[in-house]
Amino acid sequence: MASIQQTAKGYRAQVAVKGQRDSQVFPTKREAQQWAAKRETELRAQATGATKSTKTLADALKRYDEEISSKKKGYRWEHLRLDAFGRSTLPSKLPISRITPEHIATWRDERSAVVAPGSVLRECNLLSAVFETARREWRWTDNNPVKIIRKPSAPAHRERVISRAEIKAMLRALDHHPGQPVKSVTQSIAYCFLAALRTGMRAGELTHLTWERYHGNYIRLETTKTGVPRDVPLSSKARLVFERVKGFDKEQVFGVTPQTLDTLFRRARTKSGLSGFTFHDSRHTAATWIGKSGRLNLMEFCKTFGWRDTRHALVYFNPSAADLSVKLG
Repeated sequence: MASIQQTAKGYRAQVAVKGQRDSQVFPTKREAQQWAAKRETELRAQATGATKSTKTLADALKRYDEEISSKKKGYRWEHLRLDAFGRSTLPSKLPISRITPEHIATWRDERSAVVAPGSVLRECNLLSAVFETARREWRWTDNNPVKIIRKPSAPAHRERVISRAEIKAMLRALDHHPGQPVKSVTQSIAYCFLAALRTGMRAGELTHLTWERYHGNYIRLETTKTGVPRDVPLSSKARLVFERVKGFDKEQVFGVTPQTLDTLFRRARTKSGLSGFTFHDSRHTAATWIGKSGRLNLMEFCKTFGWRDTRHALVYFNPSAADLSVKLG
């Protein structure tokens, strides 16, 4: 029988059926009761093996989206992809326990004909995570057919460094006026781009950055891609970027969402007649500039960019052969 207990964080629902237990916290008692009733039914079905013949791939995609993906930083991408899985040639209405590697391989080949290998690999990994969760946690199936099929090789790391001429063209397209107050979202994105080039911070880190995290000569990031907080040191040029954007938004530094940044950055790139680089390539560019300056040793360099493995420096630091030739003398 379900147990509902009030806690400091809300109402904790606990269920136990034939040795299987589960619990979750909800903001209201009603939500906790509804979840408990549904979860008890599922656990009873699992105990009898009934769910293995009734729960479909569509059910798994929906539940994974609601319970797993919705709590991730990359929720928007996963939500769109999970929704696309349900509209693809995958047999989403088939019981998940009856889906075979052949079904997955057919879908993989069809996707490979329209998107890059890297995209197919990311989609395979997400689909595998859905099957693995359904197998381990929900007991809806005994197999993960995605693990068995051949997957595309991981693409080589990008080595695109944005040239200074391209940066100037982008700033013009983003209506950047040095020294003047920021008056529009487009102009704020120009400063966001400059901040990325001076610090190597990621788009998500910049768009979620608030002024309380700015401390003059460094920025404290509590939420990062790796989940580990880090401090980002600021050079004099980087500090100037942040000082000039002050006043545009009282709470957020740049006052833009990741989606707005992506859309307007792409639009400015098209307007400039440029191609072949993304906003994330500003991180490669920053690493190349900072690494080429020689002011930081390897450990300091990795600390600045938040890399625990020094091999990441070889991925992001991309000096040209001509630059290295000058150093050799």
